[in-house]
Amino acid sequence: MAREGEGGGRGRDRDRDDRDNEFVDRLVHINRVAKVVKGGRRFGFAALVVVGDQKGRVGFGHGKAREVPEAIRKATESAKRALIRVPLREGRTLHHDVYGRHGAGRVILRSAPAGTGIIAGGPMRAIFETLGMHDVVAKSQGSSNPYNMIRATFDALTQEDSPRLVAARRNMKVSTLQARRQGGEADAAGDA
Repeated sequence: MAREGEGGGRGRDRDRDDRDNEFVDRLVHINRVAKVVKGGRRFGFAALVVVGDQKGRVGFGHGKAREVPEAIRKATESAKRALIRVPLREGRTLHHDVYGRHGAGRVILRSAPAGTGIIAGGPMRAIFETLGMHDVVAKSQGSSNPYNMIRATFDALTQEDSPRLVAARRNMKVSTLQARRQGGEADAAGDA
C-alpha cells in the first residue's frame, strides 16, 4: 500500500522545486582563470552569485568549474546554504544606518524614506534586489572588488537590529522603545 505523498520520490522533488522557485538569484561576477599546462592553457571559471527570497532572506555563494553554467550552479547551491535573515522596517528599508567592512572594502548602508529606491552600485544593488529592499542609500568606499564589496555588505547586514531584538535584549517592551525613539526625534526637531 502506497502512502499519501509517496510517488516514487516525486513528492520530495516537487517540494525541492517549490523551495527553489521561491528564490531569486543574480549573477554578480564571473572570473576566467587560466592554468598553464604542457599543451597550452586550461581555462576555468569562478562565479559569484547572490540568492534571496525578496522577503528578508539573502545569501551569496562562490563556485568554480571548467564551464560557466556549472560554476553558476555550484555558486547558487552554495548561496542557498548560507542564507541570512535581515530585519526590514515596513518590509522596504533598514531600521538604522550601518557600516560594514571586509578586507579593504568598506560600505555604508543608510535607511531611506519611501520612494527613494535603491541607490547603490553593482554588487550591492544585486543584494538589495534579491533581499526585497525597496529604499536604501549605499556607498562603497575602498576596494571595488565584487567579492570584498559583497562580504562587506553582508557584514553590515548582520549588524542590523530590529526594535523587537533590541527590546528583548534590554528586557523592555517594544512600545516603550518606540516611544523613546519618537521622543528623541521630537527633541532633535525642537533643537533645529
